[in-house]
Amino acid sequence: MAHSFTTTLLDLTTGHRETVTDLTRDCEAFLAEAAAGRDGLLNLFVPHATAGLAVLETGSGSDADLLATLHHLLPADDRWQHRHGSPGHGRDHVLPAFLPPHATLPVLAGRLALGTWQSVCLVDTNKDNPERQVRLSFLG
Repeated sequence: MAHSFTTTLLDLTTGHRETVTDLTRDCEAFLAEAAAGRDGLLNLFVPHATAGLAVLETGSGSDADLLATLHHLLPADDRWQHRHGSPGHGRDHVLPAFLPPHATLPVLAGRLALGTWQSVCLVDTNKDNPERQVRLSFLG
């Protein structure tokens, strides 16, 4: 029988541009082993001060719309008090207040209980740090 709590760490390279990275397949692969057909919760956590998680539709323009909205709400300019790194990098440190670094999702019979068009995504606007980690934890 699988353990009631299992965790793993995903290592990702997001590159030197703003990205919305779909993690749904990674989550499903983790759950195939960790959940072993059981009900429970999947928790995701991003241990970074400049990235967040979102559940949204991808592939139809919503990911680009999200990045455009973030540009509107959090412009990459010199208004930010936090000033190290690339110009406008201070906005990256505000991002987790809008897109939290954590998410908890239901798991039914070992599978993510997402809506038809929903995907689990890492949102990374920090061009200075291309290496990211996401911790996946299953509680069954």
